[in-house]
Amino acid sequence: MIQDFKDLSIYQRSYKAAMDMYKIVKVFPREELFGLISQIKRASTSVPLNIAEGYGKKESPNEFKRFLMMSMGSCNEMRVLLEMSKDLGFIDEAVQKEYDREYDELGRMINSLRVKWK
Repeated sequence: MIQDFKDLSIYQRSYKAAMDMYKIVKVFPREELFGLISQIKRASTSVPLNIAEGYGKKESPNEFKRFLMMSMGSCNEMRVLLEMSKDLGFIDEAVQKEYDREYDELGRMINSLRVKWK
């Protein structure tokens, strides 16, 4: 039974993915602190944050759906940022592919919830 945003599997998975991103960017070059590192931290945390904020407005289906759309957009951002990180040599292809799949699946799950919500 869902009583809180933390009960949503998409929240749990997106939170874990964001925590993983914080660990991954620790090895990025220092000159990327205000570039890719900042963008990855912002986009990855935006996914669970928008799910949580939108859930707080769940009594207004359109408002919740709007936040879910923002969360989906951040999933797409993460896929681009991961590809850039790979192409710049900051992460290897296996890591990029693993998290590309994860953010693609998260986006699909979020979209499914958006479509089904009330």
